[in-house]
Amino acid sequence: MEAKTLEAELLQDWQCPEGTIPVVRSPQNRPRRKTSFFSSSIQPDVDFGNNHEYAQVSLLGGNFFGASGRLNVWKPSTFNGEFSLTQIWVLAGRDTEVNIVEAGWQTLTEMDNTRLFIYWTSDGYQRTGCYNLECPGFVQTSHKLTLGGKIVPISQYGGDQFEISIYIHKDKQSGNWWLRIQEIDVGYWPGSIFNKLSDRADTVGWGGQIFNSGLEGHHTSTQMGSGHFDDEGFRKASYVRNLRYVDESRAIKDADPHNLVPLVSRPECYDLQMGNLKNYGTHFFYGGPGYSDKCL
Repeated sequence: MEAKTLEAELLQDWQCPEGTIPVVRSPQNRPRRKTSFFSSSIQPDVDFGNNHEYAQVSLLGGNFFGASGRLNVWKPSTFNGEFSLTQIWVLAGRDTEVNIVEAGWQTLTEMDNTRLFIYWTSDGYQRTGCYNLECPGFVQTSHKLTLGGKIVPISQYGGDQFEISIYIHKDKQSGNWWLRIQEIDVGYWPGSIFNKLSDRADTVGWGGQIFNSGLEGHHTSTQMGSGHFDDEGFRKASYVRNLRYVDESRAIKDADPHNLVPLVSRPECYDLQMGNLKNYGTHFFYGGPGYSDKCL
């Protein structure tokens, strides 16, 4: 498998004058985020009645200080104010005490482009946290990237593939969680805004998620990833590659596919398959079209 990266195009498109940071005012009618994560260190315990659907993998029950990967970028179709996203996250805690930071790409019905996003919460998506810079929390230090800004170009079915690199890690001295995108240190989530992640993460993960509003009278037609199933493979299905995590010694290690826990809420709508190759490391293909004769 071979892929082009977004680095040159992304920097040229988003760079701002020295001494300033870019701010994008994002749509305020996004579907409410809700945790998809786990109350068990062995098996996921997820309420799929919350209109969120997933195709993702996680490392559970460890002591983690970061995670990274390369995310293949597409523009899946979305409908009825729904979203489709692909992200990396680190979290600690359970249920309403979940602390989490997320970063990836997202499409919304209101958007004309695929866009970079980040998110955080310290109470399981109840009262704290927000996207990008919509509330106090994330401290942006670089003027080179726009949180909420568009990503161009995107991958084409059967054609060139484009991806972004994301690395989230905890700084040992300050206790802050730093975000690096395309080798640029964008900024950090202060350790002081968390009560669980102030120490370490117990789960890291990678994958896709959509919101199904149920407004079509059947399963949503909102796509995940490329809008094609995982078994179509490279240049057709979306992927996340080079899954890595930061251990207690602060070493960056490749994720062992045998230790990853997959979570697919409705495989007839969106599915996932893992693999391991020399150049792509631990990776997975994922996604799907949503509504079909099998996904009702």
